[in-house]
Amino acid sequence: MDFEFINEFYPMYVKAGILTLELAFYGILLSLIIGILCMAAKFYKIKFIIPLINGYIELSRNTPLLIQLFFLYYGLPKLGISLSSFSCAVIGLAFLGGSYMAESFRLGFEAVKRSQLEAGLSIALTQNQLLRYVILPQAFGTALPSISANIIFLLKETSIVSIVALADLVYVAKDIIGIYYMTDEALFMLVVSYLAIILPISLALTWLEQRIRRARS
Repeated sequence: MDFEFINEFYPMYVKAGILTLELAFYGILLSLIIGILCMAAKFYKIKFIIPLINGYIELSRNTPLLIQLFFLYYGLPKLGISLSSFSCAVIGLAFLGGSYMAESFRLGFEAVKRSQLEAGLSIALTQNQLLRYVILPQAFGTALPSISANIIFLLKETSIVSIVALADLVYVAKDIIGIYYMTDEALFMLVVSYLAIILPISLALTWLEQRIRRARS
């Protein structure tokens, strides 16, 4: 292992790691918003939207992110729509993650006891107030372990975005291997970089789950 080489090139991984975090942040944030909107549409029983949501969830969950990115980056320009590599990556992550978040929120929604809904209605809460103050807090608490798993999943899925010429961690590692043939060093820095990103987030989510579990007990 050439540690002098690692010391020389690790700043490239730091820069790529920041890009990966930025990409993951926007992708995960949008996927959470999509998940909440899907659950809200089902809660309000908007009939013409529900079939679209179900179709979106099936399409998203049953196609690989790789294919989705290919469509966004190479397919849309054929239709006259050109997006940057970063935009394609964010949209791809949000499209994939939104369906998983929607299912997580659905499970959380279904776990809310009917008596809670009836109690909210009995004190004259509106539908909006019922969703905001009764359903969402309880659904989020119940769905948090699943949401946490989805967040970690999406963080790992950022390793795919290099196929749309985005200089993320995997792109940098492949670049170094292709130019310098320092495979061990490049892969070592790649593993350490992902570990430095994912492990703290995983620990923070575990801590949050435990806090919510204790608060609800």
